[in-house]
Amino acid sequence: MSKKALNQPLSGNEMPRFGGPATMMRLPTQTNTVGLNACFIGIPLDIGTSNRPGARLAPRQIRDESRMLRPFNVYTGAAPFESIQVADIGDVAINTFNLQKSMDIIEHAYDEIISNNCKPLTLGGDHTITLPILRALSKKYGPMGMIHVDAHADTNEHMFGEKIAHGTPFRRAVEEGLIDGNRVAQIGLRGTGYSSKEFEWSREQGFRVVPVEECWNKSLVLLMSELREKLGKGPVYISFDIDGIDPAYAPGTGTAEIAGLTVPQALEIIRGCRGLDVIGCDLVEVSPPYDTSGNTSLLAANLLFEMLCVLPEVEYK
Repeated sequence: MSKKALNQPLSGNEMPRFGGPATMMRLPTQTNTVGLNACFIGIPLDIGTSNRPGARLAPRQIRDESRMLRPFNVYTGAAPFESIQVADIGDVAINTFNLQKSMDIIEHAYDEIISNNCKPLTLGGDHTITLPILRALSKKYGPMGMIHVDAHADTNEHMFGEKIAHGTPFRRAVEEGLIDGNRVAQIGLRGTGYSSKEFEWSREQGFRVVPVEECWNKSLVLLMSELREKLGKGPVYISFDIDGIDPAYAPGTGTAEIAGLTVPQALEIIRGCRGLDVIGCDLVEVSPPYDTSGNTSLLAANLLFEMLCVLPEVEYK
C-alpha cells in the first residue's frame, strides 16, 4: 500500500481545529473495515454501570476532544499514519434497553472487524463492553494476554445477582477461557473493598496484580519491562479504565477512587507495551457529565492515540 493511499487526520492548516468532522483525530470514516489495518470504533453503552452514569456519551466527546491530536508522536517517533490504514468506523448500534442483547450485538460487530484483519481501538462505554470484545477476539487468537489498567479488578462473581456488568468482565473472561491468567497484569488497583483479600482471586488465576501503592512516586519503566517478559510473544489486549488515573487528572468517570496513577505513568504503561503483539485496545468509563472541563475526554483521546502507536505494524522514525 503506497503512502498516498493512507488516510491522514485532517490538518489544522486545512481546516480550523474547531471545524470539520467530529471523528476520532478528524480521520476519514468508513462503514466497514475493508482495507483497514486498524479502526477507531465507539460503543456508547453505560447500562452495565453501577454508580454514576454517562459513559454512553463518551465516544462522541472523546472524538471531539481528539481534534488537537496531530499525526506524529514526536517523543517516541511513532508514525502510525505513514505505516497503516486507519479510519473511524462510527459506533456499534447497541440496544440501550437490554444489556444481554447488547453483548451479542457487540460481539457480532467485532466478529466482522476481525474477519477483515483489522485491529479495533474502542471508545467506551462502560467496562462491560470488554467481555464481548474478548469473546470475538478469542475466536481468532485463542486465550489472550492482557494489560488491564484500572482502580478495580472487575472480577466480581456477580453484581445484584447479575453475571454481566461492568464489575464482572474479567471473571467471566477467565471462566470462558478468553484470557490466559498467567499472561495478565492488572495495574493501579486500589480503594476500599469488602475484605482484606479483595484481589486474591486475580492472583489465584496467575494475574500479576500491581496495587497502586507499588506505583507511587516512581517511574513504571521497570515494571513494564517485567510485564513484557511475563506476557511474552503471544497476542495481548489492552483494556484501560480511565478511573485507573487519579481523579485529579480524570474526574469525569463513574467510579472515581483517590490516589491513582498519574498521566505520565499512564504514558509509560502504554508506551511500555511496544514490542508486545497488541491485537486490540479499549478506553472505557469516561463520563462526560462529570467532566466539566473536558480534560478527562482529552486525556482519553491522547491515550487512544498512544495505543494506536504501539500496534506492532506501526513504524518508528
